Amino acid sequence: MSAPLTPTAARRVFLLLTVTRWFPIGLVVGVMTLLPLERGLSVAATLTALALTGWVVFALELPTSSVADALGRRPVYLVASLVQVAAAAVYLVADSFWGFALAAGLMGVFRALDSGPLEAWFVDTVHATTPGADVDGHLSAQSTVLGVSISAGALVSGGLVWWHPVASSSALALPFAVYLALAAAHVAAVLVWLKEPARSGTGGAGGALASAREAPAVVRDGLRLLGRSPVLRGLVVVEVFWSVAMVVFETFQPIRLAELLGSGERAGAWMGAVAAAGWGVFSAGSALAGRASRRIGVTRTAVLARVLNGLGAVTMGLVAGPVALVAAYLVTYGLHGAGGPVHSALLHREAHSGNRATVLSMNSMMAFAAFSLATPLLGLLAERTSTPVAMVTAGALSVLGALWYLPARRQERRRLAETAAVPV
Repeated sequence: MSAPLTPTAARRVFLLLTVTRWFPIGLVVGVMTLLPLERGLSVAATLTALALTGWVVFALELPTSSVADALGRRPVYLVASLVQVAAAAVYLVADSFWGFALAAGLMGVFRALDSGPLEAWFVDTVHATTPGADVDGHLSAQSTVLGVSISAGALVSGGLVWWHPVASSSALALPFAVYLALAAAHVAAVLVWLKEPARSGTGGAGGALASAREAPAVVRDGLRLLGRSPVLRGLVVVEVFWSVAMVVFETFQPIRLAELLGSGERAGAWMGAVAAAGWGVFSAGSALAGRASRRIGVTRTAVLARVLNGLGAVTMGLVAGPVALVAAYLVTYGLHGAGGPVHSALLHREAHSGNRATVLSMNSMMAFAAFSLATPLLGLLAERTSTPVAMVTAGALSVLGALWYLPARRQERRRLAETAAVPV
């Protein structure tokens, strides 16, 4: 068995695979709804088809993550990257509701398989040589790289649409074609860079099956941990409230911008640059979170980011002009980036090697469920009142989520007190 990678080498692989994973997503994140609309789907049909991604992730999060905990991170992450290639191919050729529904479903399978294994692999690799080490700084760096990658992809996507070299094909198809090629390149990167020591008892097809059979037990253990750990339970509830705010800056932002500009086309012209800038400040927020956590602690940083992010969503609903809306969006998205790595670091404190991917997926699963439920409810509220009322309501509600960080804060205080009490 080969020796585990050093933390420095593991971090390098972690960040490189983050780039190859997320830059291609940046190519299509801004045009994901525009392609089906151009190919004849109504707005309702488009959103219904794309919503399947979230529900598939919700259904598969725990089963797939438990397989990653039982079987290994590398094989599950490799399968995820292959499913992404299939999803990209179907998006490229889909021309009906069922075609786009299939693409969205495959994207959900990809997201479920992809959620957790790479991060769990990195943390386990670090802990193999530095047991119990906090990883908030590394996760901040990874979140920064993620944001820069998506931002760069969004800018390249806009350039590809503007370039439109093949007149006989839609300009919106080119980003999806490049996405397909780079998704295939990501498979090769996973094969070359992601190395994982073989787990005892997992050799061969029979051993793999035996490990996969452990998945239900891992799920049960994860749910039991959620039931008996007030800290983990609180972190998952925070994610639920956080997802309500995400509806504001992920879904209502372009709708409100179109209202303020008086045209959906004008809003679409703005959104390419706005989305790229948003992911840029997301990266900056992630980097600042790493510095803040070293100064004031991981939990305090998480609370501060969560409260300010919710207030930013409220502000987005209150401003009266498009420039002010974009400015509020950028600040809010930067705070969104700041909250992610410290929240993840708190989750890792509650997990161990045998259930780490499961713990991450429980958190992610609740995020998808909350977002999928909150979106139509807030849409109904906007229809009955106004878009700003829905945005302000969602932002104000999300601020309350910070209260559920209190168990983690109390635990962090005990941890610091115990560390201080140990004689040097």
